[in-house]
Amino acid sequence: MSVRHLLQLRDITQEEIAHLFKRSVVIKDRFKRYERYHPLADRTLVMIFEKASTRTRLSFEAGMQQLGGLAIYLNTRDSQLGRGEPVEDAAQVISRMCDVVMIRTFEQDIIERFAQQSRVPVINGLTNEYHPCQILADIFTFIEHRGSIRGRTVAWIGDSNNVCNTWLQAAEILDFKVHVSTPPGYEVEPERAGLVGTDHFEQFADPHDACQGADLVTTDVWTSMGFEAENEERRKAFENWCVDAPMMQRAKRDALFMHCLPAHRGEEVAAEVMDGPQSVVWDEAENRLHVQKALLEYLVLGRID
Repeated sequence: MSVRHLLQLRDITQEEIAHLFKRSVVIKDRFKRYERYHPLADRTLVMIFEKASTRTRLSFEAGMQQLGGLAIYLNTRDSQLGRGEPVEDAAQVISRMCDVVMIRTFEQDIIERFAQQSRVPVINGLTNEYHPCQILADIFTFIEHRGSIRGRTVAWIGDSNNVCNTWLQAAEILDFKVHVSTPPGYEVEPERAGLVGTDHFEQFADPHDACQGADLVTTDVWTSMGFEAENEERRKAFENWCVDAPMMQRAKRDALFMHCLPAHRGEEVAAEVMDGPQSVVWDEAENRLHVQKALLEYLVLGRID
């Protein structure tokens, strides 16, 4: 198989996503039964971090080791990338010494430039624009609890950030709808989100209206990494965009709540929702591990049935 990258969700097809979810079920079942599975023995994952991380680092590092491979952590502050080495030069060298690369950085342009010069698959572990691994795990979690997401409605409440952008791409690929509610000035930018059209999302001024009839309500922090200088301004702007019990009551009775974490109870989500019976945030977090193992398997080895 030729080298494949996952730089945004649109880089993979509906059929490939279905395959990843099928493999995630198998891999997760093996993990739960303590069954050793080492398809990536003697393979190496290099993880490059420019942004801080808990779940992304742990899920990729543990996942690669559970697949029998080795994961190497590089922080740009401690490498030549942090001293001005061109991204293209780093890609040429790093990709000759490993089998797959995961990058968590700021601008999408950085990871795209790296991938252009890489001999091995490159995975987006988060950029300012997209977070494909998170949404793959989120959708897999929804399917585990409620079945197919096709034709469903997802309510996104809060900032139209990288996670929101990726939900919107997923809706176009997998044929569901996203209701987005943001404060004025923080609306979805279709071109930045990489959308083909606008048929699969609708914007709402009132977050309660966005939640009406939703199968899933989800949110993220009001201030993403890299925007800390706007924190106080955003706290004021987003004051009425806290997902609370009245919002969840507008959704379907069996609606789920998700949050990619870390969460700030009392800001973007009320504690009663975050820790309530509709919340599946811990399953969602765990599934980063299993879905990313399926992704690593696919990008390195190709399709395994």
